Amino acid sequence: MADAAKKPARYEDLLQVPAHQVANIIRGQLVTYPRPSPRHALASTLLGDELVSPFGKGRGGPGGWLILGAPELHLGPHVLVPDLAGWRRERLPALPETAWFELAPDWVCEVLSPAADRTDRSGKMPIYAEYGMQWLWLVDPDLQTLEVYTLKDGHWLLLETLSEDDTLRRPPFDAIEFSAVGAVAVSQWRTRKSLQPSSLAGAFCTPATWARGGPCWSHCSRRARASGVPQASTSTRPSGRLRT
Repeated sequence: MADAAKKPARYEDLLQVPAHQVANIIRGQLVTYPRPSPRHALASTLLGDELVSPFGKGRGGPGGWLILGAPELHLGPHVLVPDLAGWRRERLPALPETAWFELAPDWVCEVLSPAADRTDRSGKMPIYAEYGMQWLWLVDPDLQTLEVYTLKDGHWLLLETLSEDDTLRRPPFDAIEFSAVGAVAVSQWRTRKSLQPSSLAGAFCTPATWARGGPCWSHCSRRARASGVPQASTSTRPSGRLRT
């Protein structure tokens, strides 16, 4: 029995996890935690909405990206599910036919929660660095902050921490300026202020439309889309460094 308990987790084990939990395989271990709370999901959705129009669809921005909510990443023996991830079009000219991606994203974003904070920081971040992802953002809906990291010499370098009052124009999405944190709208929601939904036209992405360079927004995300994040002013805080 002890030997069986030490066996590395398999993908079949992940498929047995109940639907109300998020499952990852990290260094051979099956790691689960509850699905995100509405506040967590709203922060992820609003930040994704800020990015998709200019960078995914090319509306008011340069386009050239595929940005997805909760994609399943198969990176060697690891199976990870970030809250948001983005690939440059030149690196991903066509969508995979599988339900997962084996090509590491260029950018990932994790929305922190009490249940997943340790997994995101100590479990996923080192693997993201090992597989050469260039940019990482961490959003904290409770503190209403966004940490911006870049990969340098195989380690994550914290460039700055932005608050809800800041505007964001940071790589890889520095072609335009927009509100820093989707958590701003979470704060508005807590105070019962109404959020005006945006009109989200758009063809959902298929392998054919992606290969043709057409508009793209993932239907993979299980979360509703919304908008309403206000603009704000810019500030900078001292940088730090995390080593994997």
